[in-house]
Amino acid sequence: MDRTLVLGLGGTVDYELRWDPTVFDRLAHAHGVRRHELTTTAPITDERSLLVAVLAFVASGTGAERFVASSEVIKAFVSHFTHEITLGGTGVRAGLVLHALGIPSVQHLVSIDDNVRRLLPASLSYICSATEDTLDPHLIVQYPVGAHVRLVDGDLLAPAPNRLIFANDPPNRRMLLASDLAATLEDAEVFLVSGFNTMQDHDLLELRLAEIQRALRSLPTDALVYYEDAGFYSRRFAETVRARLLPHIDVYGMNEDELQEYLGRSVNLLDAVDVIRALREAHMIIPARTLVVHTRYWAIAIGPDAGQHRAALESAVRVAATRYRVGDALTAADVEKTSVMGRHGGGVDLVAAVEAALADAAGVGAFSLDVASPTTVGLGDTFVGGFIAGVVRSKEGV
Repeated sequence: MDRTLVLGLGGTVDYELRWDPTVFDRLAHAHGVRRHELTTTAPITDERSLLVAVLAFVASGTGAERFVASSEVIKAFVSHFTHEITLGGTGVRAGLVLHALGIPSVQHLVSIDDNVRRLLPASLSYICSATEDTLDPHLIVQYPVGAHVRLVDGDLLAPAPNRLIFANDPPNRRMLLASDLAATLEDAEVFLVSGFNTMQDHDLLELRLAEIQRALRSLPTDALVYYEDAGFYSRRFAETVRARLLPHIDVYGMNEDELQEYLGRSVNLLDAVDVIRALREAHMIIPARTLVVHTRYWAIAIGPDAGQHRAALESAVRVAATRYRVGDALTAADVEKTSVMGRHGGGVDLVAAVEAALADAAGVGAFSLDVASPTTVGLGDTFVGGFIAGVVRSKEGV
């Protein structure tokens, strides 16, 4: 019997907004938004404050995940735009990637509704802790490089493409675990843990982490536990998660935004000296057996077991690049086509420099793709799915 891949902990229903500069121009003028008001840290309580936050992130070219006062704010904002309903959450998006590659998985969900039942492929079975249907959509804003918005007192221009997530999701804040999680883990080959970043009750977080620790006892000794970081609403919660789960984690992943947030400074991702320093500092903060940092230019693992995961890194980068260029409809054939495309020269050179300087590091350069309408939503989740696919295929000798 094939062993299972268990991916969790919570899925979402996403409203993916189609970037429309005309609508943003209209909203910016309707709300009288001025350049000095742009901030990424103010509470998001209504349509205007959500608009201000989006524009502030666009102006800086960064990605983030932020809490919104209510789902009604999201629904009102998205009503101005053309949008698509999709499924999100790291586990679900990773599972969708695995499905595209012909690899089945088991999802752990904390909420369910007809959107989930309709959009979840048959190869993704699930266990779920929800006792009733609920819908608390996540707003996904994907903006292109050069995105241009006219404010009352000037214009803004995005220096890079990125994605933003805004949500108020009570089931994911509670993160109630399914009663059959431990039994599901008994024959697991991989267990993906993610989603604690949306929790806001510290006592409840401690309870859930204790429950996860008990469930982990059911895992086979050779199973791989992958933890993917995210934009925590409270950094104190991230520290608690690390304190409780790090001894159980085999691979700890994060993106470039999360790396810089941990370090409290920006990192020049193409400067070898700066990146080497950043990786060393990050690994001191998070002394995982393997710490993986994935960026637009490269993906690097550092730690005692880093060298074992080179093939998984290659798979992850290749699959993420494929989603970047073809979107949700990626296939195994698309991934194969990506494999012969050009790499980012600066990323390849940086990886070589890091590997020469750090004996416990292994990495791969990212692809350099010229795409008219790239997909930036879910690239980190896609990376995770590609990584897990690489783990599975390495064990199978593929």
